[in-house]
Amino acid sequence: MQRRYEKMDRLIYLDNAATTRTAPEVVEAMLPYFTENYGNPSSVYGFASGNKEVLTKQREIIAGVLGAKANEIYFTAGGTESDNWALTATAEAYGSKGKHIVTSRIEHHAILHTCEYLEKRGYEVTYLDVDENGLVDPAAVEAAIRPDTILVSIMFANNEIGTIQPIREIGEVVHRHGALFHTDAVQAFAQVPINVDECHIDMLSASGHKLNGPKGVGFLYIRKGVKIRSFIHGGAQERKRRAGTENVPGIVGLGKAVELAATTMQERTAKEKELRDHMIRRIEEEIPYCRLNGDRVKRLPNNVNFSFQYIEGESLLIMLDMKGICASSGSACTSGSLDPSHVLLAIGLPHEIAHGSLRLTLGAETTKEDLDYTVDCLKEIVAQLRSMSPLYEDFLKKQKNK
Repeated sequence: MQRRYEKMDRLIYLDNAATTRTAPEVVEAMLPYFTENYGNPSSVYGFASGNKEVLTKQREIIAGVLGAKANEIYFTAGGTESDNWALTATAEAYGSKGKHIVTSRIEHHAILHTCEYLEKRGYEVTYLDVDENGLVDPAAVEAAIRPDTILVSIMFANNEIGTIQPIREIGEVVHRHGALFHTDAVQAFAQVPINVDECHIDMLSASGHKLNGPKGVGFLYIRKGVKIRSFIHGGAQERKRRAGTENVPGIVGLGKAVELAATTMQERTAKEKELRDHMIRRIEEEIPYCRLNGDRVKRLPNNVNFSFQYIEGESLLIMLDMKGICASSGSACTSGSLDPSHVLLAIGLPHEIAHGSLRLTLGAETTKEDLDYTVDCLKEIVAQLRSMSPLYEDFLKKQKNK
C-alpha cells in the first residue's frame, strides 16, 4: 500500500553516530557551572575546591557504568584525544619492552592516523583484516601477537557499519600474551553494556557528544597499574596525567548524560533495535540491488548502513537533505573526502559499490513515522538517480539480453 505524507516541516535527524542533540537535562545541569560555580577546581579556597568534589562525583558515575574505579577515569577533550593518548603514551612508556602494536583496518582515523604517526617514529603496526561483516577474528589477533607486542587496540563497535566486535574474547587473548588492550568505545559506550574487568580492557576511550552530552569532552579509562604518562604537559590536573584546567561544565554535562543513558539503556536500545530492523526490512524488500553493510545480529542498536548499486552516495545525501532528512555516507570525520570509505573497502566492497553507501543512525527521539517517511523518500530518490545512471542502463540492457 502506498504511504502518503503531509510535507514534513521538521527535521528528521538520522546522523546520531556523528553527533547527538544535547539533552535538556544535561544543559540544565551544566549552566550553574558557567555563571555561579565557576571556580577553578585546583584553587584552595572553598568556593573553588567544591568543584573538585563535583568532578569526583562525575568520575564515580562513569566508573559505575563500566565496573571501574573512580580514580581510573581521566577526563579529556573527547574520543580523539583519548585514542591519541592511549596509543602514544603506551608506545612511549613500554617502548623498551617492544615496539609492536596490533590494530584493525576498520578503526576510526583517530587510531589509524596515530598508528601512522608512530610508524614514522620506529614502531611497527600490524593491521588486521576483517570478514565481510566487519568482524575481527580473535584467532587472527592471537596469530599477530609477538613477544615484542606492547598494545592491541580494537574498537568496541564500528562507527560506520555498526558491527560489534568480540571484545571479551579478544581481551582474553591479549592478556594471555601479556600485552595491553585498548578499545575505542566511542560508539558503543552507553549503547551496549560494557564491563572493563569482564572484557579484560586496560584502556577505553569515550566521548560525551555521542550520548546526548556536550561536545569537547570525553574520557579515557586507564586500569590501575598501567604505566602510561601525560599526553598533554603542563599543570598537575587529572592526578598529574592530563594538564589543563578541567572543563567543569563539560564534565558535569558528561556525567549527567552518562547517568541518563545508563538509566534508559535497556528500554531505549530495545526500541532502537525494533525500529532499526523495521527499516532494514523495508529497504531490503522495497529497493532492489542494495546490500546491508555490517553484521546483521552483532550490530549497534541504532545503526543502518546500506550500499545502493549504480548511484553515488553524495547525490543521495543531497537529495535526502532536500527532503529534510539528515544522514551520512560514512564517518562524519571523513565525509568531506571523495575517497570511498576505508571500512567498506576493508569488508570487501568494490569501489563503485562502496561509493553508493548510506549510513542512517537512530536516536532516542526517532519514530517509526520518521523511518517510514525516510524509506519512501529513499525509494523515490534511488529510482530517480538510477534513471540518470548509464551504468544502471547498461545493467538493465544486459539483464534483458540474458
